[in-house]
Amino acid sequence: MKFLVFSFQFSVEPCRRLAAAALLGFALTASAATNQPAAQPIDLPTTLRLAGAQNLDVQIARERLREAQAAHDAAIYSFFPWLSPGVGFRRYDGHIQDVAGNMFDANKQSYALGANVEARLDLGEAWFKALAAKQLAQAADHAAEAQRQESVFLAALGYFDLMKARATVAVAQDATRIATDYADQLQRGVKLGLVFKGDALRARGQAERNQLAVQLASEQQRIAAARLAQVLRLDATVDLQPADNELLPLTLTATNTALDSLVARALASRPELKQGESLTAAAKKSRDSVTLGPLIPSLGAQAFFGGLGGGRNNASGNFDGTESLALSLGWRLGPGGIFDSSREKSAEARLAATALGTDKAKDEVIRQVVEAHTHIHGLIAQLATLKRSLAAAEETFQLTRERKELGFGVVLENIFAEQDLTRARTDYLVTVAEANKAQYTLLRALGQSGAPISP
Repeated sequence: MKFLVFSFQFSVEPCRRLAAAALLGFALTASAATNQPAAQPIDLPTTLRLAGAQNLDVQIARERLREAQAAHDAAIYSFFPWLSPGVGFRRYDGHIQDVAGNMFDANKQSYALGANVEARLDLGEAWFKALAAKQLAQAADHAAEAQRQESVFLAALGYFDLMKARATVAVAQDATRIATDYADQLQRGVKLGLVFKGDALRARGQAERNQLAVQLASEQQRIAAARLAQVLRLDATVDLQPADNELLPLTLTATNTALDSLVARALASRPELKQGESLTAAAKKSRDSVTLGPLIPSLGAQAFFGGLGGGRNNASGNFDGTESLALSLGWRLGPGGIFDSSREKSAEARLAATALGTDKAKDEVIRQVVEAHTHIHGLIAQLATLKRSLAAAEETFQLTRERKELGFGVVLENIFAEQDLTRARTDYLVTVAEANKAQYTLLRALGQSGAPISP
């Protein structure tokens, strides 16, 4: 049956075939969707750079770091006295008592011009609070790095979701082209009276289902582009397109590394754990400020340098220089000082809670490493299985087409072969994307989200 000859070449190399299908898909999309926003290509390195620089969560973390550093500076400044230049005036009229106890009437006034230097310093608490503020600033620094790594991680996942969606569109478009060509051939056979019309309708229905898969996959690709744009703080109306032509498995970590070694690396590198250590150190200094700080005496000092004038009644002369100095040294007993057990208990509880939070974070990091390590090995095994399944589906598809050309094939057999091939290609692509995401999940668990990429 010459009219049923179907010319189709299918490479057994999945990566090359996927690249060609992807290029075809982009050509069809560009010609059919002229009212869509212009496509903007983006690659993985650019995605990671933008995530570390423009992400809003990263910028918020940096502002919190600046706030913590300013709080540390304020704690240091508390050791310095303050200066208050100004003018003072005092007027008195009426009954007054002298130092001996005698009562008499007085009319007088005075005015002063100069600078008042004053300082009151709780040395112990101020010292420990400055140390605590330093640790809090370090904790904020580690928190900013943790947020940067988290944003880079989310951007990498978003990029691979976008690549997966684009590759799925290409597979669906290729399946639609195959099914449509086959349905057209059967329709020509129906017109010649050589093919059962029901078979042609069945093939046409399969082509329509494949077209529906194209529409759904295109929708998911656009959604993935919008979500990635949000992570990167780009205009979500821009249609981001992955610049990489092929979705290939990446190797970012050695898969044969012992799990214990990975856990040790994560515990030493994760910024969240360093943040927890700094917070615990800050809580210890805060505890010391209420337990040891009150034992160190408080220092008070006040000095005035300037001039004083005035006299009886409305006299305004007699202005001359004057100086005064006062010093004090003492301890505070009771609330807010020595023997304030409520403050000590509160500080101890805060320290214990912070330490427990750090231990909880360590347990979480260990779980993440074990889970990511296990997931990667599982996906590697799945890729090997899916690669064999894809090769079998390709060969089955080719043999089915050869049987059809010889006149021995049936319509359902061809449809099933095309469905199996499409499913095998899609499953392989999805698993490649998930394997790449798992690689970045392990990097995130190890505290190394910004590691270089090696295909």
